[in-house]
Amino acid sequence: MSLEGRHALVTGGGTGIGLAIARALAGAGAQVTITGRRTTVLEQAGDIHGLTPVMMDVTVEASITNAIQAATRRNGPITICVANAGIAEGRALHKTELSFWRRVMATNLDGAFLTIRDCLPGMRAAGWGRVIAVSSVAGLRGLKGAPAYTASKHGVIGLIRALSEDYLGTGITFNALCPGYTDTDIVLQNSESIARRAGITPEEARALMTGANRHGRLIAPEEVAAAALWLCSPGSDSVNGQAIEIAGGQA
Repeated sequence: MSLEGRHALVTGGGTGIGLAIARALAGAGAQVTITGRRTTVLEQAGDIHGLTPVMMDVTVEASITNAIQAATRRNGPITICVANAGIAEGRALHKTELSFWRRVMATNLDGAFLTIRDCLPGMRAAGWGRVIAVSSVAGLRGLKGAPAYTASKHGVIGLIRALSEDYLGTGITFNALCPGYTDTDIVLQNSESIARRAGITPEEARALMTGANRHGRLIAPEEVAAAALWLCSPGSDSVNGQAIEIAGGQA
């Protein structure tokens, strides 16, 4: 399989799952733009892996529009869009202020909507495109202690399913990846957060997350990247509107 001539944009592409996906797509020959808010992280990833770094804040519409325009001028029309940027924070509903709720939605759901919207023109012109949103197993079932996060990830899957219906037969497909707990910096941060709230050690908190995956280990970012790469391959043309769980077993 070769993605030569394709321009892929990966939000949150400087670390974790986003970087793994960006590397996989670049390895298949795509020209890959990675976006994020941390300049140093993006530039380091770009230098090491041959990726194009572009600053972008997915909570700001103008930032998304400007970044995608800049990426298009540099690498051509975007035909692969990976809406990966997001935050994973838990908070009980009775402790959830509106500002927290809106921050989660702005990042996880609004950011995906705006990114996909602004990437679509290149796909529509080409008559081919792949849109992949990174949701979560929390988008398929309720995650205890994280109603805002769960709602945002359910929303991402709803968006993907609706768009897959809107663009049936156009050559553009829309799918969501739903990883379980993945071995990234987010797990480390959440281990510390859960430990503080539950009065346990970070190691015990990490063990709880690891045990939530049905096969008893954390997901490797490269496993999620392999699924994303497959969705861009010729054999995946009929895979559309799906929420693909990557969690070691059935929900």
